[in-house]
Amino acid sequence: MLELTDVGKEYPTPRGPLAVLSGVSLTLNRGEAVAIMGPSGSGKSSLLYILGALEPPTSGAVKLNGQNPFEMNERQLAAFRNKEIGFIFQDHCLLPQCSALENVLVPTLVADSGSHYAERARSLLNQVGLKDRAEHRPAELSGGEKQRVAIARALIREPALVLCDEPTGNLDRASAESVAGLLVDLHRGQRTILVVVTHSLELAGKFPVRFELSDRQLVRR
Repeated sequence: MLELTDVGKEYPTPRGPLAVLSGVSLTLNRGEAVAIMGPSGSGKSSLLYILGALEPPTSGAVKLNGQNPFEMNERQLAAFRNKEIGFIFQDHCLLPQCSALENVLVPTLVADSGSHYAERARSLLNQVGLKDRAEHRPAELSGGEKQRVAIARALIREPALVLCDEPTGNLDRASAESVAGLLVDLHRGQRTILVVVTHSLELAGKFPVRFELSDRQLVRR
């Protein structure tokens, strides 16, 4: 379960604190998915950083499966993010010198040893339609294929929470539609908690629950 309780976020400025989030509360159970929309500067990125335990809130509390990541030390927090949270960015952020299979396995390099990861990586590549592209490097893949590798990488450690920042933003219409459908299908199969931040009405429309960040608050649409 993901729980946000009265989360607020402020940034210092020469003219005083700038509030971008105020009193944001949200509860999501395993298997639930939401899309969050809002104009540039509305606080979407700040909320995503807080959900991903990358940046602490100024006020309020965040818990994932009963754990508050901001009460952990640096080492514990890094391990928590690696195991419990999968990230999918607008830019796929693949390592150019590594194959698709090696890129999927990157999050496991600091995990406990386990031979099952290689088998799971190949299974995930098969699920995203890249079974025959496992040994190809990013330069040999299309934009949509790169994002499919990024999706497989985000799921390799079976995270409780998957966060997507404009996952179709750099893709053409056909690739965006394909990746969006794949995200939703894999979410249903893996039963993650899925949070997608997007400007795309088409992508947001695939989610039964949609929110908008407006005037620092999260409003259901």
